[in-house]
Formats: sequence, structure tokens, C-alpha cells
Amino acid sequence: MYRDGKIYLAKAEDKELFLRPEMANRHGLIAGATGTGKTVTMKVMAESFSDMGVPVFLADVKGDLSGMCMPGVDSENMQERISRFGLEEDFVYSSFPTRFWDIFGENGHPVRVTVSSMGPTLFARLLGLTEIQAGVLNIVFRVADDHGLLLLDLKDLRAMLQFVGDNRAEFTTMYGNVSAASVGAIQRALLKFEEEGGELFFGEPELDIRDWMRTGKEGKGYINILSAKRLIQSPTVYATFLLWMMSDLYEKLPEVGDLDKPRMIFFFDEAHLLFTDCPKALNQKITQIVKLIRSKGVGIYFVTQSPSDIPNEVLAQLSNRVQHALRAYTPAEQKSITAAAKGFRVNPAFDTKTALTELGVGEALVSFLDEEGIPNVVERAFVLPPQSLMGIADENAVKTFILSDEFEVKYRESYDRESAFEIITRANEELEAQRIREAEEAEAEKQRLKEEAEAEKQRLKEEAAAQKAAEKEALAAQKAAEKEALAAQKAAEKEAAAAEKAAQKEAEKKKQAMQRAATAATSSVMRSVSTNIVNTVLGGKKTDAKTIAKRAATTALSSAMRNGSSSIIRGLFGNIK
Repeated sequence: MYRDGKIYLAKAEDKELFLRPEMANRHGLIAGATGTGKTVTMKVMAESFSDMGVPVFLADVKGDLSGMCMPGVDSENMQERISRFGLEEDFVYSSFPTRFWDIFGENGHPVRVTVSSMGPTLFARLLGLTEIQAGVLNIVFRVADDHGLLLLDLKDLRAMLQFVGDNRAEFTTMYGNVSAASVGAIQRALLKFEEEGGELFFGEPELDIRDWMRTGKEGKGYINILSAKRLIQSPTVYATFLLWMMSDLYEKLPEVGDLDKPRMIFFFDEAHLLFTDCPKALNQKITQIVKLIRSKGVGIYFVTQSPSDIPNEVLAQLSNRVQHALRAYTPAEQKSITAAAKGFRVNPAFDTKTALTELGVGEALVSFLDEEGIPNVVERAFVLPPQSLMGIADENAVKTFILSDEFEVKYRESYDRESAFEIITRANEELEAQRIREAEEAEAEKQRLKEEAEAEKQRLKEEAAAQKAAEKEALAAQKAAEKEALAAQKAAEKEAAAAEKAAQKEAEKKKQAMQRAATAATSSVMRSVSTNIVNTVLGGKKTDAKTIAKRAATTALSSAMRNGSSSIIRGLFGNIK
């Protein structure tokens, strides 16, 4: 309850306990076993901050905080509690300006963040990666930054992983070793996360954390309730989201130092999930943010079962504490009680350790900072009842709140602008088109070369055929020429033979003629001789034998010359008719 400029939270036997607004950003702790009243304490504090004009964020892990949008209902039990605090005149049942949010978009406005804003460190934790795989993821984010590729949703990250994996030889040289095994492991982890509905968590429009830092018409701070009933089933996602939220706030909000009241208050229920199996580097990041975000005017209150759930470095920063009852059934629990008791400034009126095991429901050990920033001594007190509805609000009423809110229009519909996936896909398509073009050009060139080779082959074949035909024609001509030459030669030889035969025949004729002439001459001589002989014998003129012989020879010679001249003349002119 907000009263006199302070938060009236609890009442001890002899005093009222107030949380001072100027000390509210020094962070705080609400702890206690299950069923001891932590949720009621958180609601009372959230209502008071809202009345103060400070916006609040609550993670509704159990699904029982929606009643804050509606006024509480009077009952006998409530009347008893109101009387215990002496609030009969001051207590008013009231509703508070409430906005509902849901990462999955089912019970509130969708909550989305971009992969880039989440960053590789948080994303590595989200996916449960090993140190080596986280190193590869860091390279993927660095390559995306260096190439101007936006990582907005999971398909962008998948495309980027594929891009780096396909070109790992190049990127290994530039950024460090990128193994195919690590890329594959990240892809598998990403697939598992998507199956849990994680793809709904990433995209645009991205949540502007400043939209949670609003006040209503009456000046009351809005109470932003994140539906985490389903989200808590994925504790890593839940823890990573809360850590992203703190990181985003730290980066966006300016330094303001100490204010009269905080700019915003965050309550992280089931806070142990932030630190379960948390890597050292991530633990250091949480500690750093918790230490530094105070100067941004933001207060963080962790709600968990035991202070031992919170690392000592963070626990040391939690100055405002409300410790409900703890159980001590085991040695480990007894040790936790001892540690929790030592976290308070001792009150000599009671034993802190003993009181921790004796507190009833709604009762707590309370210690806030005074105006000097010094923790007050611990007080055993009862926490005030909430002014809003204790239970769950009507489902239809919640839907009405959601649909009538201005942020329903802003955040309900997602959009997908050009980012790594589109750019890489287009580049791959262009490369594929280029590959197809090059393949087609290569095929066309191959076909052209083939056609040229076939044309050249055909040309050579035709040339060979022409050459062969020419050679054949030349050979035929040569043979014809040789045949003609041979025929001419034979004709010449035949003619020569005929001429020779004719000459021989003529010579034979001449010879025969000469022989006939000689024979005739001889015969003439013989006749002359015989005549002379007869004449001589018969008493003619007496001639001696010598004279007779001489005459006969002369006659024969003359006859022969006549015959010879006739043969020569016929030889020269025999063809002339």
C-alpha cells in the first residue's frame, strides 16, 4: 500500500515497515518455501509501486497474477487481515492498470525479440551449446555483422549457419576454425528449440522495452504481466529472455543516478532458473547488469525459495529483503537457513535463525534500507493483503483488456523485412541462376564445339572424298592416258610392223624380181648361148665360146637393169593410181 510517499508493506507488533521509494532501486529479495506467501508479497509491492507511478514487470509463472486488473473481493478473511493492520478506513479494493504479454501470443500481446539483439552469448545458452560451439556461433554473428546481414528470426540464423558452413574454409582463415560438426550441432539444437515453439519468440516487431515503462490516466504505473506458465516449461528460454530484458534495459536507458523513485521495477519469479547450470561468463554478465542497472533507475527483485538459489555476487546487491518461512528437514536446508539468517542485521528481540522456521503464512522477516541506505534491523512482521483480486481474473475480462489495449495493434501481427535469409536466398538463387547459365553456356559451347568438330570432320571427310575422287580421276586419266599411249604405241608398233612387213614384202618382191630378172637373164644368156651354140654347130657364123659368153652376160645385165629399174619405179610410185 502506498501511503505518505512510502510503501507500507508489513507491520510488526510495535511498528509499521516501509520501503522507501528512493531506495527501491537498490534491488531486493523475496524468498520463502512454497505456500508461505511470496506471491502475495510480490503483488502488494507491485500494487504499491503502481500507485507510486512506477511501471512494473511481473513474470506470472503460476498463472495467478491476472487478478491485478480487477478490484479485490471482500471476505471475512480479508476483513480480519485488514483489522490486524488497522486499515479499516484506509484500505480500498482497487484494480490496477494492467497489460498482458505472452511470448507465444496466447494470453497476451506477443513478445518478440530479434536474433541480433539477443546476441551470441545469450543465444548459446538458450541452445545449450558447448564452449566450442558457442565460439562458432560467435563467428556466425560476426560474419553477419561484417557482411551487413540482419539476423531477425530463426530462419535468418539458419541461413547464416548454412552460409558460414558452406564457406567455412574462407571464414576459418579470417575468423578462426569453423568445423562442420559444430555447425551441425548448432543446427540440431536450433531445430529442437523450434519444436518447443521457440520460433515464435524471434522476429519483428521487436518489443520496445520502453513500452513497459508507461503510466495510466490516473498516473498509476502499468503492471506488465508476462504469462510464463507455458514458458516455464522451457526454463532456459525463460531465463534467457529475462536476461535479455535486463540487458536491453541497461543498454537503452540513460544514467540517472539516484532518483526520488525508480523508473521501473522488475520482479523475477522462480529466479533460480536464471542461474541454474549458468556458464561462468553468463553469471558474470548477470552480476554486472544487477550492479550497474541501479544507476539507470531500475530496481530488480528476485523471487525464489531460498537465498542460496542466488549467487553470492548477486545476493550481495539485494538490499531490501522479505524472507518468508524456510523448511529445515535436511542438513542442506539447515545450512541454507543459517546462511539466510546471517543475511540480516541482527535484532536482539528474537533469534533470526529460529524465527525462519517458525514463521506462518503471510508472515516474514523484513529488512529495508533506511534513508541513509543502511539496512534496518530485521523485523518479524505480517505482510499486508493486496487490494486487487487475490485469484485469477475472468478469462473474458482478460481478453477484453488485451483486445482494447493500444499495443495489441502494434505487436499482434508480425512482419518479415529483408534480412539475412532473403539476401542469402537471393544470392543463392542468383548463384544458382548463374550456375545454370554457365552450365547452359558450357553446354552450348560444348554443342558448338561438337558441331564445329562434326563440321570439321565432315569437311575433312568431304575433302578426303574429293581428294580421293581427284586421285581416282587422276588415276583413271593416267590409266586412260597410259592406255591411249599404249594403244598409240601399239598402233605405232603395228604400223611400224606393217610398214616393216610391207618393206620386207617389197624387199622380198624386189628380191624375187631380181631373182626372176637374174633367172630371166640367165635364161636369156642360156638361150643366146644355146642359139650361138646351135648356130655354131649348125654352120652359122662361127663364134668362139668366149665371145658367146660375153654377149650372154651383157644381155643378162641389161635385162636385169631393166627389171631393177621397173621394180624401183613401182616401189616409189606404186600407190599412185
